[in-house]
Amino acid sequence: MQLLNVGAGRTEAEFQHEAELQRDELRADSLSAANTFFYAAALAVLGTGLFFIRINIFVSIGLFDLLTFYGRALGPLYPLALFLAAVAWVAGLVALGFLARHGLRWAFLVGLAIYAVDMCALIIMISFWAFGVHSFFVYRWYQGQKAVKEMHDLEAIPAPPSQPSASAATP
Repeated sequence: MQLLNVGAGRTEAEFQHEAELQRDELRADSLSAANTFFYAAALAVLGTGLFFIRINIFVSIGLFDLLTFYGRALGPLYPLALFLAAVAWVAGLVALGFLARHGLRWAFLVGLAIYAVDMCALIIMISFWAFGVHSFFVYRWYQGQKAVKEMHDLEAIPAPPSQPSASAATP
């Protein structure tokens, strides 16, 4: 936008004000997307049974489902392995949520990668509703990382040079 001199005629104060408004909007978007990590963690608590009941129709976790299906060979360690996997999943989502709220783009990207792998596991376990829920979270985290990137790019743009005033041109 600055390369085409679209903002010509604006004062530096107007430019700074508009840039600050845009940064505030992007910051709000990234915080909103970061909060979805906490929603995903809450749904994971329901989907894994950490909340005394397990509702895994819409909120299933693919890796957890694979572990329940193929992990019976662990014998007496099976319940412990399920519990530790569920706790690690929820704790990881909460940690990524806090990191994403601090404006770290890589936290969103890690969330995207983890959920992409988990979506593959959901396809294997034929859980299409949970795949749709995961798709929503992947989309929101993509939006969040994009907002963080645009916010950092906007901070790197220098202010336009000041326009000489008419009174300065007259001797």
